[in-house]
Amino acid sequence: MDKDWFEGWYRPARKNPSPHYNARPQREVSLLVIHNISLPAGCFGLPYIEQLFLGKLDCDADASFADLQGLAVSAHFLIRRDGELVQFVSCDDRAWHAGVSSFEGRTGCNDFAVGIELEGTDTSGFADAQYQQLQQLSRSLMTCYPKIVKERIVGHSDIAPGRKTDPGEGFDWQRYLTAL
Repeated sequence: MDKDWFEGWYRPARKNPSPHYNARPQREVSLLVIHNISLPAGCFGLPYIEQLFLGKLDCDADASFADLQGLAVSAHFLIRRDGELVQFVSCDDRAWHAGVSSFEGRTGCNDFAVGIELEGTDTSGFADAQYQQLQQLSRSLMTCYPKIVKERIVGHSDIAPGRKTDPGEGFDWQRYLTAL
């Protein structure tokens, strides 16, 4: 096991454990899913994403949060605009990020995927610090979980087409994958 990892926790990340997770049914980690998120949409640097993943979001804080009432969702990681890395769920456990999804004919991607959320929108583009952090984290994930290879790194839109569009047109796949 890589020295940067302990029981699925990435030591360089700020740890902020979410209650929204459960055990992976087969302990398999073989897919990496890239997402984007902002709360409210298009607003960055606010505490709401972490509050959502922790089940502590005040849905009265913004009118756009009404649909989030009672939602139990999490990701393994969040990379903020400034490159700060936060981990919510051990990669050895199942975070609840992909929803209804399939990859290579296999449904329920949460069972075998790691989810990374980038603070942003489909069209906002992403900061250099985010790409640097994402590339470093991805390389470490690929070392620690060798079933994650470039061909098994996808966007949320790839595993939930028609339902999800992230990470969106603002994400530079070539820049990201070339650095791996």
